[in-house]
Amino acid sequence: MGASASFSFWMRAVQALALAVAVCFSLGATDASSRFNNLGHRLMCTCGCAQLLGECNHVGCPESGRERDELSAGIAAGKSDKEILDSFAAKYGATVLAAPTTEGFNLVAWIAPFAVLAAALLGTFLLVRRWANVPGAKTQASAQPSDPATDALKEKIRRETGSDGGF
Repeated sequence: MGASASFSFWMRAVQALALAVAVCFSLGATDASSRFNNLGHRLMCTCGCAQLLGECNHVGCPESGRERDELSAGIAAGKSDKEILDSFAAKYGATVLAAPTTEGFNLVAWIAPFAVLAAALLGTFLLVRRWANVPGAKTQASAQPSDPATDALKEKIRRETGSDGGF
């Protein structure tokens, strides 16, 4: 078996694997129950329970049954996921969406946490560098003359506590 035949074998194996993965991910993608489950987890129940529509399980919820029926009707009518989500947002407001959209000002909700984290890390890094570069910080501690009474007291504390003072 030559290098060309070995390469051809591995290419066919990779192609078969890619096809198998694509088939596995596409199974059930158009199934109405999987779409209902997917969309139900992308919408919030509007009764105020702060649960996802697909998970709202409190007794006597006045909203979840009606909203689930609307969701089923949208799926049965052949609407796309975006159309269904847009119709819910138009009817109940943007708070019905479990996650903000990635368009317009709502994009800030996705970017802001990462920007704040990056700014905090940068600020911490710069502060630590500044503390490390304070002029004379190391020489002040070593420039003080040693007092025999203080040294004796420190030695006594070390012996009594068993500490080396490096805390």
